[in-house]
Amino acid sequence: MDSIQSLRLFTRVVELGSFSAAAREENTGQPTISKVIAALERKLGVRLLERTTTSLTLTDEGARFYERSKRVIEEYADAVADVRGQTQRLAGTLLVNAPVGLGELRLNALLLEFLATYPEIEIELVLNDRVIDLIEEGVDVAIRLGDELPPHVVARHIASSPRVLVATPEYIKRSQKVRRPEDLAQHEYIRYAGIASGSMMEFSNAAEKIVVATTGRYRVNSSLALRQCFLAGIGLGTAPAWLVQDLIDTGALVQLLPKWQMASQAVHLVYPSRKYQPLRTRTLLQFLAGRVPHLPGLRAAVS
Repeated sequence: MDSIQSLRLFTRVVELGSFSAAAREENTGQPTISKVIAALERKLGVRLLERTTTSLTLTDEGARFYERSKRVIEEYADAVADVRGQTQRLAGTLLVNAPVGLGELRLNALLLEFLATYPEIEIELVLNDRVIDLIEEGVDVAIRLGDELPPHVVARHIASSPRVLVATPEYIKRSQKVRRPEDLAQHEYIRYAGIASGSMMEFSNAAEKIVVATTGRYRVNSSLALRQCFLAGIGLGTAPAWLVQDLIDTGALVQLLPKWQMASQAVHLVYPSRKYQPLRTRTLLQFLAGRVPHLPGLRAAVS
């Protein structure tokens, strides 16, 4: 039996919960299905299923192989559909991964809009700030910030977010004026914890480049917490514009030194490197590529 058919039967056994149920679906005998799975295990050199007289249980290796097998089968079906010129139905589940702050502030609403447009698609949005292995964790599409990307993926640079220096109007009124980057040394600087540059900030304009050593008593490794600190008025700090642009627009925060630039933060669409993708995945990628660059504080990447 060919490998694709073996994978398909294995996934159906797992999903239906027994050899006999899979055999009935295939209009064949239970011993035939059992032999196929046993042959697959011998070929792989691992045990995929623990069998008892009353149940089947996936081993750890079997669980991982099942997730990968489902993807292979989906890709094969889409490849056949592409060759035959068929249009796949927009249905099924997508696992999406994104950073916590960007996901909560900006992406959540976009994905709800996508679901409203495509009622047969389901989305599971997983928010974390770790760089994860997309294939190992079963992620279909990820949105990542910066240039640190997961291994073995396709990454498409779709947008960037300029970094801005901000403070509340109240903080500005009671504090020493900030006319040049060097003035930051006299201020309580709130920053994101764990960044490679540490307390050093680089500013540039058309004529000069300045590196400033900032000082401050508080650092936090959460973009949403950083946003709250800015609003509390306990100091000033820098952030990618996607995190604070709405607050600048309403006047809750003021951008300082607008003629000075800092390094922008890149936004990438990331997905496993595979030739064939389900139509739902391609549709979501197209949707995000078109909409994310127009979110507050973001601009389209220069191609």
